Amino acid sequence: MPIGDVTTGTTTSGQVHFSGLGSGTDFDTLIDKLVEVEQSRVKTYQTWKQSWLDKNDAFKALNSQMLTLRTSLQGMDTIGEFLKKSANSSNSSVLTATAGGDAESGTITYQVAQLAKNKTMVTSTGYASLTQDVNSLAVDAKFTYTYKGVTVSNAIPATASLRDLVNIINANPANKGVRATTVYDGSKYYLELKGMDTGEAASLVVSGATTLPGFLQGNFDVTQANQDAKLKINGWPLSNAYISRPTNVVSDVVTGLTLTLKSSGAGTVAVETDVDAVVENVRNFVTQVNTVRKMIKDLTKVDTTTKEGSLLTGNYGLQIIGTIMNNITANPGIGFDRTVDKYISLSPLGLSTDATEGSATQGQILLDEDRLRQALASDAAAVGAIFSATYAGSTDSSDISYNSYIQGISKPGTYTVNYTVAGGKLASVTIDGHPATFNSNTGVITGGAGYPEAGIVIQVNRLVNGSYSHHVNLRQGKTGELVDELADLTNAQSGPLNVLQKNYNTIADNIQKKIDNENKRITQMEQHLRDRFSRLDTLLGKYDALQNSLKSQIAQLGSSS
Repeated sequence: MPIGDVTTGTTTSGQVHFSGLGSGTDFDTLIDKLVEVEQSRVKTYQTWKQSWLDKNDAFKALNSQMLTLRTSLQGMDTIGEFLKKSANSSNSSVLTATAGGDAESGTITYQVAQLAKNKTMVTSTGYASLTQDVNSLAVDAKFTYTYKGVTVSNAIPATASLRDLVNIINANPANKGVRATTVYDGSKYYLELKGMDTGEAASLVVSGATTLPGFLQGNFDVTQANQDAKLKINGWPLSNAYISRPTNVVSDVVTGLTLTLKSSGAGTVAVETDVDAVVENVRNFVTQVNTVRKMIKDLTKVDTTTKEGSLLTGNYGLQIIGTIMNNITANPGIGFDRTVDKYISLSPLGLSTDATEGSATQGQILLDEDRLRQALASDAAAVGAIFSATYAGSTDSSDISYNSYIQGISKPGTYTVNYTVAGGKLASVTIDGHPATFNSNTGVITGGAGYPEAGIVIQVNRLVNGSYSHHVNLRQGKTGELVDELADLTNAQSGPLNVLQKNYNTIADNIQKKIDNENKRITQMEQHLRDRFSRLDTLLGKYDALQNSLKSQIAQLGSSS
């Protein structure tokens, strides 16, 4: 290349360089090839790093799906949420009802004698307009009332109008449930006061401390007296007695039923299991669990033809998670007893794991809806229990009874209670061999701190001298068991997937450091090569110039001869 031909380029460090200034030899291509060879290691590191990032993305996706599963199961982890029931009133103009999962199937009768009502009072004297003055005194007056036993005083200025009086009453911060308004009969405006709560306890009277003329207690007509609702269920209470409640929405009379009273009258409420709704809950359970199972399978499977593994084949963390999830759905329910409980696992309800080799659904839960519907028809409560019992306690003997547990502390399970009674008092107690606290006189036993039975309260009913051994069952359904386990597995700090993500991020960061160091080394190597070849290019250029000079001199000698 003639000395005047110059090419330019940029190094990996971003510096501009010139070639061909000396000998004209193309050293750029040579250097680029040498750099390319060195960069092969960087590409290997980048591929390696990406493999860890891909694994991390898979962990994130699985963790997200497990959180979705947990959220879905939390919507059915109690009997009331899982075991859907319907309640139909024969006279919906008198009473309507809704049923929770703990409502007993069957029919009840009802009689509503009266509805709960609030107190309403209206002044007997009207005013020509809303702006008419109501305070005929030359000084401020008081309007004071007592509502539900609390007295509230309002200062009424001398120039206050009827509209002002309404606003003063409603705006008083001490007002805890009285609403003032005006009513118009076509010629005059009247003040109306009403208590916003129903029931006999929601009394409303104008206090004797009131000094506002025309608004004393005697100046009001009671248009509606406050009263409790009164009803009978299945003819009870007898005679002229009634069940009384302060509101028309009654949820504590019949277990699992919420009754809304609308008018006086009688009728029946039929409660039955909403089989279709329960089956839909089970379908959702199966679908959500299978989604997680399939993700784990796809991430860890080995191709039977190529024998190639998947992204996370052999990953110990995923194997543990898969085993835990499978065991929960396959094993008996925690705290369930085959001698007492009709269903202690999911398999009698039509849920099974597909073990067929090569099947498209291998490893997933299969649902036989016919068997599920048969089980619901046989004993819906037992189906609800194995799915969604929430620390349901029982004992194997009338000698003792289960009282309570502490949420978040007590663990479900079957516990052996050994105790000795001497002199008609408890003398010693252990639960599963662990010491327990007890009241020797009352017979109350509490599980000791630091053990699974911590916080469980048991009552000894027969303090007869002797040594005894009984069992307490504290049941947890499969949805609740999965919810608790998923909370641990997806824990942001200690969950295995999040721990693996942190570890893999650290690995990827360390690989990036190797990439950065390697790029730095290659940049330095490239610069070193360019410096060396630049010097060589200059030297060769000098030799070319010398050669050209000699050729010129030889040519001149030849021509002169």
